Amino acid sequence: MNNFIFFIFIIGVFSERVLSEIHASLPPRGWNSYDSFCWTISEDEFLQNAQLVSHKLHAHGYEYAVVDYLWYRKLVPGAYVDSLGFDVIDEWGRVIPDPGRWPSSKGGKGFTEVAKKVHDMGLKFGFHIMRGISTQAVNANTPILDINTGKAYVESGKVWHAKDIGIKERACGWMKNGFMSVDTSLGAGRAFLRSLHHQYSEWNVDFVKHDCVFGEDLDLNEIKMVSEILKGLDRPILYSLSPGTSVTPAMAKQVAPLVNMYRVTGDDWDNWGDVAAHFDVSRDFAAASMVGAKGLLGNSWPDLDMLPLGWLTDPGSNEGPHRMSKLSLDEQKTQMTLWAMARSPLMFGGDMRKLDDATYRLITNPTLLEINSFSSYNKEFPYITSTTDLRFLDQGPNFQTRSLKDAGSTEKLVLGFSSCQDSVAKGWYKDGEQVCWRWNSRSNNVEPFCLYKTEPLLQSDEGVAYTGKYRGEFHLRARNRGGFCFDTSSKRRLTSKERKRASFSPCRPDANQMWELSRNGTLVNSYSGSCASIKATKANASPGGIRSWIATGKKGEVYLSYFNLNPARTVISTTVSNLAKAFPTINFGSCSCKEVWSGKDYGSLQHSLSVSVDSHGCALFVLTCT
Repeated sequence: MNNFIFFIFIIGVFSERVLSEIHASLPPRGWNSYDSFCWTISEDEFLQNAQLVSHKLHAHGYEYAVVDYLWYRKLVPGAYVDSLGFDVIDEWGRVIPDPGRWPSSKGGKGFTEVAKKVHDMGLKFGFHIMRGISTQAVNANTPILDINTGKAYVESGKVWHAKDIGIKERACGWMKNGFMSVDTSLGAGRAFLRSLHHQYSEWNVDFVKHDCVFGEDLDLNEIKMVSEILKGLDRPILYSLSPGTSVTPAMAKQVAPLVNMYRVTGDDWDNWGDVAAHFDVSRDFAAASMVGAKGLLGNSWPDLDMLPLGWLTDPGSNEGPHRMSKLSLDEQKTQMTLWAMARSPLMFGGDMRKLDDATYRLITNPTLLEINSFSSYNKEFPYITSTTDLRFLDQGPNFQTRSLKDAGSTEKLVLGFSSCQDSVAKGWYKDGEQVCWRWNSRSNNVEPFCLYKTEPLLQSDEGVAYTGKYRGEFHLRARNRGGFCFDTSSKRRLTSKERKRASFSPCRPDANQMWELSRNGTLVNSYSGSCASIKATKANASPGGIRSWIATGKKGEVYLSYFNLNPARTVISTTVSNLAKAFPTINFGSCSCKEVWSGKDYGSLQHSLSVSVDSHGCALFVLTCT
């Protein structure tokens, strides 16, 4: 009997160890410094926040404490998000913590001491990194570390340096002075990336948030290389990508197996437009079965971005938190409910030192956290109807079915970007010195949309090399925009409500302006590998309407959420027969119903379920069926 018990104990320990090695088995949850401190956080401020995360949020599953970007930048006059020359780098060109803000990093310790303190709090430690190599390291032409020898990387009798691997024409679009891609086809380029992540492992980091390599800034080669390096490390490091402007499921399918979470929007800030912009994208990723799909050594999760709740700062600010979230309480509930129903990672962004009771109750709501971690079959539920509250009360119900095809709406065509896997990317053709878009028009009088090919001017030896590298590719300009070329990468970080559209800037030797027309009718960009596309969008469209999500719980319960995106109170309804369309095997006629936010018990579900929802608010029902 004792041997049997010992055997069971060993099996239990082994099973627990195996489970712990599955990366991101549930949507990751934690705290990130960006929304409250931008890039200016200090070691003391970070550890104070981490301690409070440990005391107040860890019991609710929040386990990561993450330092966001520019922890290596000196906080001195002249330093800002895209400044140059203020970063702290080591002899191998790797950024290291600014000792002025991170005093425990002195003496080459990096984040070792901070990570230890975070681990002693029972949390995991993470930080933000940028693409490739810093411009400062390239300008200094530092040697590349070979981690196998501990010396400079040598290949073919040559000692390799930063200028050999940095690709200047592939600088980060919104931080051009900061970082650029490295050439992963070179052994030295791969050696540099390997030296970075082995250093992070030595610092006992648990989480890296990799920026400017996804969406319109896609660098699939670097993502693949980093993923391979992380897979071979002795300690597990969760791999996150950020941001993901204009990401589609088709683009994400090639990236999701390489990572554990990936942003599917621009930056989410505390305004209603940003919140509302997440409904379509979360719907699309759920419908594509991307939620909890296979990822790096475990699962991967589409990330709707951090929660800008509580005490915050402003994007790009050089000063710490100074204001409360601008979202109303109803808007905050809507955001948390959507993030839960879509099973997005939950990364709280407010300053923990000023965590108010309302925000605390919201981010630790047990039903939301249960849905976020353990619900299944999460999807948008389209079978809902609505009426304005006034008409419902005064004249009786006058329902209108939600439809994406509103009668009389006007559309406009917008030049933008998509994954080359998307069917909407195919339709470009050559017409002399023009590249034109083919679309099906109701009118024979509509002119085709065309861009004009432009060859780069040769002004230097560098220009000759540039032209040779991109032989067969070309610049594109619009009519009446001589000297201005079609760009793919944004010059700044976009918010979630901003869809990146085509921009034209002065022609220059820059990969984000170089295009190639493929035989399959796609117009491919050299910077990101994404394709140009033209999409129809509603003219003067603004967030509105009603939405609903549905999911099942681990005990058989059904979660149903209503969202009112309208500017006025609205009654939202569905019927028992419509609920059965989502889950045909469930007998919805035998369900009891409670609403989470009001605490109201609706009793047994009869023919329909209606509720009046405040503007920008939501309702969340738990249906228990027998």
